[in-house]
Amino acid sequence: MLPETNNSTVSTRLSMKQLPAIRLSHVLLIVSFIALPVRGDVTAPSWNINGFGTLGIAHSDEDQADFTTGLLADEGAGYSDEWSLKVDSKVGVQLTANFSSKFKAVLQVVSEQRHDGSFDPLIEWANVSYDITPELTVRIGRTVQPSFMTSEYRKVGYANPTVRPPAEVYNLVPVTNSDGIDVSYQSRFNEVTNTLHLLFGKKTTDLPDGFEMESDDSFTLANTLEWRDTTLFAGYSQTDLTVDVLTPFFDGFRAFGPEGEYIADRFDLDDTTVRIVSVGGRYDPGTWFILGEWANNRSRSFVGEHRGWYVTGGVRIASLTPYLTFADQRAKGDLSHPGLPFPQAQPLNETLNLLLSQNTSDQSRIAVGARWDFAPSVALKVQYDRIDLRRGTRGVLSNTQPGFEGDEPVSVFSTTVDFVF
Repeated sequence: MLPETNNSTVSTRLSMKQLPAIRLSHVLLIVSFIALPVRGDVTAPSWNINGFGTLGIAHSDEDQADFTTGLLADEGAGYSDEWSLKVDSKVGVQLTANFSSKFKAVLQVVSEQRHDGSFDPLIEWANVSYDITPELTVRIGRTVQPSFMTSEYRKVGYANPTVRPPAEVYNLVPVTNSDGIDVSYQSRFNEVTNTLHLLFGKKTTDLPDGFEMESDDSFTLANTLEWRDTTLFAGYSQTDLTVDVLTPFFDGFRAFGPEGEYIADRFDLDDTTVRIVSVGGRYDPGTWFILGEWANNRSRSFVGEHRGWYVTGGVRIASLTPYLTFADQRAKGDLSHPGLPFPQAQPLNETLNLLLSQNTSDQSRIAVGARWDFAPSVALKVQYDRIDLRRGTRGVLSNTQPGFEGDEPVSVFSTTVDFVF
C-alpha cells in the first residue's frame, strides 16, 4: 500500500524536536496556510483510509547477537529470543484528505518495534501537498526520505517481493522520513515517465536513555525513470549528523590537548556531513522479475564508509513466487586505532576500538524464499538467509555480546503474513 506518490496505488505486480515532532495542530496550521491561495478550489474533503501490516516470526542460530530489521530496533532473533515476533511485525494506517483535485493532506501512523522495545505508534508521514501544475507537486511536513528505489514502500511488506528490504543497502539510511519540504516533478515522453524528487529537511530521532540523533540541513535529489517494464533509479543524499550520546566520550579525548582533539575530530559524529549515493534498477515483464541496488555511505567519523548491494530475482508461477537474493556489504577502513600514547587514556582507547569494531559491517548473504498470494491482498512468505560475516565484524547484526566472535556463518529463518487494506 501507500507509496507517497501521485499514484498512491501499490502495484501488485511487484508482489513486489530544531523541528519538533509533527503534531496534528501543526498539520492543520499548514493546511490553513496553503488553503488560502486556493480557497476557491477547496471543497468539503473526501476521506480515504488504508492500511498495511505484517505478522512475522524469525529465528537465528547466533546466540551472541540479534538479527533485527533495522539499526534502531531494540531486540531481535538470536540472543534476545531464539524465535522472535518483534523482527518483522508491524501495522500502519494512512488517512488521506482530498480537499480538491490539487490539494490533499496525508497522515500515516506506523506501529513497529522501537529503540526501547515498545510498539508505540509513531507518525511516519504528516504532510500537505499541492499540485502547482499537473507535473509539479509540493509537499510540506513529514515526508518519505527517498534515498532508495523502494523507499516509498519499504515498510509495506506486501509491496516487497521478499520478506524485508535488503539490510545491506537499506540499513545505510535507517531514518525513513524527514521534516521539511519535498518537490517532485513528473514528466512524460511517450512511454517514458520520469519523476524528479528534491527534498530539504531535518529530523530528530530518539535513541536509548534519552539521547538523540539529529539530521540537519538534509538534502536529497532522487530520480526515477520508468519505461514499459523497466525502472531505473539514482539518488544522492547529504546530511549533517550529530549523535549526542558520544559527546562526553570524545570530550575525554579533547581533554588531552591537540592529539586528543585530532582523534575526536576524526571519529566524532558532531555536525558531521554524511553522504549517500545510490543507484538501482528493476525489470518486471510479469512472469518473472529482477531488481537490484547499489549504495555507498561515507562520512569522516567512526562509522566510516560502507558500500552495499543486492540482486533479487524471482519467477511467478500462478500465485507462487520463488525468489533468490545475493547481497553484500563491505566496510572501507580499519577496525582499530592506536589512540593516545598515554596510560591515562587507555580506557578511552579501548572504548574507541570497541566503537570502531561494533559499527563496522562486512558480510555477504544469500537468501532463498517463496511468496504465496493465497488470498486477495494477503501474502505468505518464507525465507532462509545465510549470512557470512567477514573480518570478525557483526555485519548487519546488532546487540552483540562479549562472547560474539563473528567467525561463523549465521542462519536466519523467517516467515511472514503481509496484508494491505
